[in-house]
Amino acid sequence: MKIKPSPVEDIKKARVLAVLGDSVTTDHISPAGSIKKDGPAGKYLQEHGVKPADFNSYGSRRGNHEVMVRGTFANVRLRNKLVSTEGGFTRHLPTNQEMSIFDASEKYIAEGTPLIILAGKEYGSGSSRDWAAKGPRLLGVHAVIAESYERIHRSNLVGMGILPLQFEAGQNAESLKLTGEETFEITGIREIIDHFAAGRKLKVRAASSGTSSGGGKDKPIEFDAIVRIDTPQEALYYANGGILQYVLRQLLAAKPQPVGV
Repeated sequence: MKIKPSPVEDIKKARVLAVLGDSVTTDHISPAGSIKKDGPAGKYLQEHGVKPADFNSYGSRRGNHEVMVRGTFANVRLRNKLVSTEGGFTRHLPTNQEMSIFDASEKYIAEGTPLIILAGKEYGSGSSRDWAAKGPRLLGVHAVIAESYERIHRSNLVGMGILPLQFEAGQNAESLKLTGEETFEITGIREIIDHFAAGRKLKVRAASSGTSSGGGKDKPIEFDAIVRIDTPQEALYYANGGILQYVLRQLLAAKPQPVGV
């Protein structure tokens, strides 16, 4: 972490990790239940000498980020519209390969590709589970675009440096004809953060995969999204990359710095 945060940048050439429906709960995002032995978290534990009988639950291993990030979106009831298989699966869109959400995120991170989530109403409902925001950030998620948010989860996303965006009233992924296979650009973020005003909108541009600016049926889909960073303090958190970075920088600024820092 740098002493001073880098300037806020727009999100470019982003891919969709999951297209989700309404009422996706924090348990869908970060389950607290049992760990499947054939899932990414189960495989990780077995590779480190833990027998399936000793897996216990995600809730009991919440202090281990390696387990928790592999369990993010691993709920067996999760329905990702990018694939027909229920559970924590998606498609790595450049290769069109179906795989676990964790494995796909690892590929995207290696490729330097930022990720977004598309969702419906009441995203993040249910219990206030901090890993439901931490896990997506570790997967490389930079933004969520949803029809609406549960209040605390929206705040937690900002605290983890994830940009919560909201479709305008009457719009959603389906009405805009977004499949999730597009490449996304989200522009105007820096201006909104540097000159904060609640409820500001910015431009989202979704281009068909493999096309340029295109035309006709391949013409990019452009729409406005509402920025759900609701307070000046939240804007500071986001500008710092998250609440932890903000607090650490405040502490560093309050005492003399060692020579050479």
